[in-house]
Amino acid sequence: MERKNEKLIAAFATALKRRRKAAGLSQEELAFRTDLSMSYISLLETRNRQPTLTVMAALAEALDVSLVQLMGEIEKPQKSTTTGI
Repeated sequence: MERKNEKLIAAFATALKRRRKAAGLSQEELAFRTDLSMSYISLLETRNRQPTLTVMAALAEALDVSLVQLMGEIEKPQKSTTTGI
């Protein structure tokens, strides 16, 4: 059974992994900077966990982007699939 928000989770996972790699960080380093476990970072990137707003804010800070920028990357795929663009 597909979760209702599967597309949103997938978009977040993609954005997180892209931003992490662009910053030149390993999952281990991102985990250290956010005080999260490396396995949790991996679960986020593989669509197996949904982050809280607090976790998303910590990830954005560690990636040196604003939460708005990170959310903007997540929102773009959602808009294109829901509007048919």
